[in-house]
Amino acid sequence: MAELDWLGIVRHGESTGNVAALAAETAGLEVIDIALRDADVPLSPTGRDQAAAVGRWLSDLPAGDRPEVVVVSTYARARETAELAVTGLGIPTLVDERLRDRELGVLDLLTSHGVRARLPAEADRRHRLGKFYYRPPGGESWADVVLRLRGLLRDLRADHPGGRVLLVAHEALVLLTRYLVEQLTEEQLMAITRATTIANASLTSWRRDGDRLSPERFNSIAHLRREGARPTRQEDVSAEPV
Repeated sequence: MAELDWLGIVRHGESTGNVAALAAETAGLEVIDIALRDADVPLSPTGRDQAAAVGRWLSDLPAGDRPEVVVVSTYARARETAELAVTGLGIPTLVDERLRDRELGVLDLLTSHGVRARLPAEADRRHRLGKFYYRPPGGESWADVVLRLRGLLRDLRADHPGGRVLLVAHEALVLLTRYLVEQLTEEQLMAITRATTIANASLTSWRRDGDRLSPERFNSIAHLRREGARPTRQEDVSAEPV
């Protein structure tokens, strides 16, 4: 990744799906009540405020420190976050399906309680294989997501040598970008995952240091607090057995 001078990734702002998932988990329900497909779930009003706060952070940066390009997940909540953040800044925005959220297959819209109640064999298989390699029927494992993310980062290195790139994507993509850039092991990644919920509209970034990208910030919400946007840490609409 040393060809880039700076790489950042922002998780999308709070979505209406995050709100519905939290309500369903809190109430002990088996299914999250969302009529839309995952790709079409929009931001909540709080999420829009968070995205605007990211935009104010970007606008306050010196022109030479701003990203040269923003690459965004195809999902509505990420595209809306990027639109609100870069409007009026003149930063080119590209949409790339390789940044989409992990596909959950048969687990889609089930809470953790719902998976255990309706698909106990899958809950057991997930526990045996672990989060990184478990692939739900019709869905993706984290390892599958790494493959598409690795290809995207390879292209960015080639297309933007010495450049500054900002990604706007999803919770799992933030963690897996860190896995790739910092060359973590599965065990190191899982330790971070167990200890951390990636905040909505948080910023994680790396800066070039010689022949490598060194960590600059992880899961930072300082820009949200400074701009008066309420921080939230709901998980993506992806309830899995734990």
